[in-house]
Amino acid sequence: MDLVTWRKSSYSSANGGECIEVAKVPNGIAVRDSKDPARGHLMVSAEAFNAFLAAVRA
Repeated sequence: MDLVTWRKSSYSSANGGECIEVAKVPNGIAVRDSKDPARGHLMVSAEAFNAFLAAVRA
């Protein structure tokens, strides 16, 4: 997962906070804790992530 581009929300503050980072990977979306990226990541399908985003926006 080191060769992917991780993105953090533009709503995140510069000093950390409780943020997640996401990265698009060939088999879906990877999600990790920005405070502890070495701890690992969660993989979800692009469809599941898009459904999650739609629910949050609604």
